[in-house]
Amino acid sequence: MPIRLIIADDHLLFRQGLTALLKSEPEVTIVAETDRAEDLAPLLERTACDLLLLDLQMERNTLSDIDALVSRVPVLVLTASEVPADAVAAIRRGARAVVFKRFAIEHLMEAVRTVMRGEVWMPPSLQAAMATQLRTPAAVVLSLREEDVVRCVALGLRNAEIAKELSISEETVKTHLNRIFRKLGVRDRMELALYASRHELGRRN
Repeated sequence: MPIRLIIADDHLLFRQGLTALLKSEPEVTIVAETDRAEDLAPLLERTACDLLLLDLQMERNTLSDIDALVSRVPVLVLTASEVPADAVAAIRRGARAVVFKRFAIEHLMEAVRTVMRGEVWMPPSLQAAMATQLRTPAAVVLSLREEDVVRCVALGLRNAEIAKELSISEETVKTHLNRIFRKLGVRDRMELALYASRHELGRRN
């Protein structure tokens, strides 16, 4: 079945171009469009979809909407702003991907496929900017259980899902995460997932 998309963007020309681009991709189908952020909740209630493409700046900034939206559907943020802080804020609120509008033709489908695999996607320039802030892994040693937790985080699993996957308690998951954060010098799950991806941590042969 094609991946069902909803497009929320109030820039008519961009939305038309995006629609034309996506219609050429057989693996996706557009099930709805809107140019108003306030229409998103009722639209999601009546329309089944697999992924929401959300403009970060519509008639108002939609960053504050992401928290509620991600409980209903994975969110891929589209933004004309290439300020790293905006993209990071969107990811930390639960967005699964950020695509800069001027690179949408090159990156959008890659981001869609990555999100549908349960992973997080960010522009290469943002990944590079964040990676320079992270400690190199040379002297870091993770236990096998910590590697399991990292692998689960990289797959997008929440604490309860990690606990079930590894047959441990949620409290134990939190303990492992706190220890991993300290060892790797990362601040949150988003940075941990990026770190794991770049350094191939948590993978089992």
